[in-house]
Amino acid sequence: MPNDSNTLTDLIEKNRQWSREINERDPEFFPTLAKQQAPDYLWIGCSDSRVPANEIVGLLPGELFVHRNVANMVVHTDMNLLSVLQYAVEYLKVKHVIVCGHYGCGGVKAAMGNEKLGLIDNWLLNIKDLYHSKKELFRHLSEEDARLNLLCELNVVRQVYNLCHTSIVQDAWSRGQPLSVHGWIYGLHDGCVNDLKATVSSQDQLSTIYRLEENNAPA
Repeated sequence: MPNDSNTLTDLIEKNRQWSREINERDPEFFPTLAKQQAPDYLWIGCSDSRVPANEIVGLLPGELFVHRNVANMVVHTDMNLLSVLQYAVEYLKVKHVIVCGHYGCGGVKAAMGNEKLGLIDNWLLNIKDLYHSKKELFRHLSEEDARLNLLCELNVVRQVYNLCHTSIVQDAWSRGQPLSVHGWIYGLHDGCVNDLKATVSSQDQLSTIYRLEENNAPA
């Protein structure tokens, strides 16, 4: 059985090696990074350890603001996500929010079944609702992997619109702030990201019921 202490020591040594390599390439990298962060992108992705946000898009620390949770969900009562979103949009002034799911997502797969897993069952209810509402799209798919991957894609698109329905995103648009929300999906089998063509850049792309408008009526 591996010694946990030695394993953690190995991680710290890898950190030191990484730090040395960065410093050798650019001695000013860390001093500059410590002064500020000015990313153009907010990444909302899955917690899956096989989907390292910065690495798969080739960005350095400071270039990508990141929030991750199980199955890359945007839940409107999740204060953690909303706090990250507000900070990224209002203070960091990111120009792009990317919701990135991945094929073969374990959270999405769990939502397709009926196995009782515990607290996470409540978290995944929104995906289960989505699966139920789109069930006609799955009737012609006999392979489980095909059904799973379709639901992974549909889940990303749903989360894009969930983001756009928030007051945080719509307030940014009302201020004239340039902001686009994108839906991507990552392939564990090949390491490639695919654009799902679910990009929203203004309220005009939302159904009327979800548009938040200023109330200018007299008191």
